[in-house]
Amino acid sequence: MNYFVFALLAALMFGLAPVFSKIGLEGLNPGVALTIRSSVITMIMLIWVMFNGGAEALSEAGPRGWFFLALDGISAALMGQLFYYYALKSGDASVVVPVVAAFPIFTVMVAALLLDESITATRLAGLMMVVAGVILVRM
Repeated sequence: MNYFVFALLAALMFGLAPVFSKIGLEGLNPGVALTIRSSVITMIMLIWVMFNGGAEALSEAGPRGWFFLALDGISAALMGQLFYYYALKSGDASVVVPVVAAFPIFTVMVAALLLDESITATRLAGLMMVVAGVILVRM
């Protein structure tokens, strides 16, 4: 499969997940919900790794890879997901999800600082559209 098919499948999964999350959060603390979610994912991924290279495959990342993937996990899978669950628990999924999906604003800024990526006029225009979209869904 090419990248576009994977991107569409990811969009589908990310589109379904908030509905499941909103239902699962009913009467549940977001931290507990995140623990359940993370435990299930960890078990599934450990099984997947065992069938796809095992411990040797994990060592391929090296210290730098482990460090930055740990930062990724802490920022997105832990903190981002926890904040998202708190927002989703009390807010409408149709508002929370588009606001959270505004993350490219921050990605572009941090990528410019840390990865020396340029912020072109086209990218800036796109970011302004994202901001406008967030404003519109809040109305």
